[in-house]
Amino acid sequence: MNASLPDVPEVRVVGLPLLTSGFDLVERLDLAMHLKVHGPLEPIAGESLAGLSEAISLRGRGGAGFPFAKKLRAVADAAIRRGVRPVVVVNGSEDEPACRKDTVLINRAPHLILDGALLAAEALGARTLVVGVTRDSTESSMLAALAERGLTNRRGSSIRARVQRNPVRMVTGESSALVRSADGGPPMPPGRKVRTSDSGVGGAPTLLSNAETFAQLAVAARIGADRYCRTGLREEPGTVLLTVSGAVARPMVVEVPTGVPLRYVLQLAGAPPLPQGVLTGGYHGKWLDAITAHDAVVSRASLEACGGALGAGAILPIGPGTCPLGEALHVANWLASESAGQCGPCYLGLPAAARGLADVLDGGGPTALEALREVTRAVKRRGACKHPDGTAAFIESTITAFTDDLAAHVLGGGCGRPVEGVLPLQQEVSQAEAPSGRRLAVDWTLCQGHGLCADIIPELIQLGPDGFPGVAEASVPRYSEARATRAVRRCPALALRIEEDPSAPSPRTALPLALPPGRGRGRRALGSGRS
Repeated sequence: MNASLPDVPEVRVVGLPLLTSGFDLVERLDLAMHLKVHGPLEPIAGESLAGLSEAISLRGRGGAGFPFAKKLRAVADAAIRRGVRPVVVVNGSEDEPACRKDTVLINRAPHLILDGALLAAEALGARTLVVGVTRDSTESSMLAALAERGLTNRRGSSIRARVQRNPVRMVTGESSALVRSADGGPPMPPGRKVRTSDSGVGGAPTLLSNAETFAQLAVAARIGADRYCRTGLREEPGTVLLTVSGAVARPMVVEVPTGVPLRYVLQLAGAPPLPQGVLTGGYHGKWLDAITAHDAVVSRASLEACGGALGAGAILPIGPGTCPLGEALHVANWLASESAGQCGPCYLGLPAAARGLADVLDGGGPTALEALREVTRAVKRRGACKHPDGTAAFIESTITAFTDDLAAHVLGGGCGRPVEGVLPLQQEVSQAEAPSGRRLAVDWTLCQGHGLCADIIPELIQLGPDGFPGVAEASVPRYSEARATRAVRRCPALALRIEEDPSAPSPRTALPLALPPGRGRGRRALGSGRS
């Protein structure tokens, strides 16, 4: 039930490999094998590198799809204007349970990623390279790759390179969270929107993109734009890496040319012949019904035209024997638990949205459905990062794609199908989300309904229709301990207490299916000389 994916699942390729070249020879391409497979790579001047990126229509492969050439030029312009050296950051913080493409690349082809990052650093005149990771396997592989190249973080090095390790949390993969942690702060979004191209690591203009993007740049720099564009669609040339999981016989990462029918990718992984739906783009993505998925092709434009999303490249079909709304509820609960807890739309809105979806499944009727829609509308475009927007989009897509099931739950007694738990989720609770071993209890003989507790710790206590707390006791996660203590101290009637919870699981136990609510040389800047 909702089992997690391994760090390095099976890897397949459709057509000729580009990113996965050499994967049939060794498990990991060290520097010597990398050079045998891909060959040497010469530096490329700044504007030429931007031109190459434009010629192959390279966009970021982390989800947002921002044109790489625009980002490159923006960083170069800011660096020249301010007279400071920029920084290059590789985002390998792939923390969504349904995504493993960047993790596979870092584990098996780390030097291809470093090739692209060092090309960009050479072009920009950057002397600092940071690689963000969140897993033991990716940290070990990237540290070994830096050592194989003789790259260190010592002063006086032509380029200082280091690995930034962060915890496995959905929000740590957000660009501002990675920049903040690289500067020694907590790995969470800072709550204000600042473009990294203007001010990133150490306040310097920062070129930040995900691992696959830099790997694609390295491939294109070796083979040239003409040859690169012979693969895939004219508008979106090249290949993409997809992580296929869900109701499949063989979860895998697959490299495919753009333009390949989505149904072929699903067949390759052993998906049901007629899936009930296909989630595209991951847990901040959108659902496609079976007929639409059958006609879609793998490309950003095609999937968007169909109502889906390429996003971070996750493809997840579900079979006809499971309740799609129940499957989505598991994901919604997990997304709510991944909140950084810094803004109302994320801290309060996402748990409320998850509870709203649960109310719909439990037969709350049209009133519950309208309340759910209102909550998802309220959280959009108001968060400190994109996590609330992505979660709201996922829930809205769920209730739009599965109208028959929605009607059965809203107007009847439910769809009658079990929840199989086919969508992968993390199997360990993060330290912040882990139970503290304590619970917050209400003494009903003293409670007078002042409601201060619900204002202080709304993720645990909500007021009922009568104005009194809706629960008698609630387990306290670690991130809520300080607020729970404050609620006890501020209760005018002294009706709250914190006590030991003997039933609390160990912090490293499996994540429950339904979570409680709330939770160098020749360096030039672009346009500065060589062409």
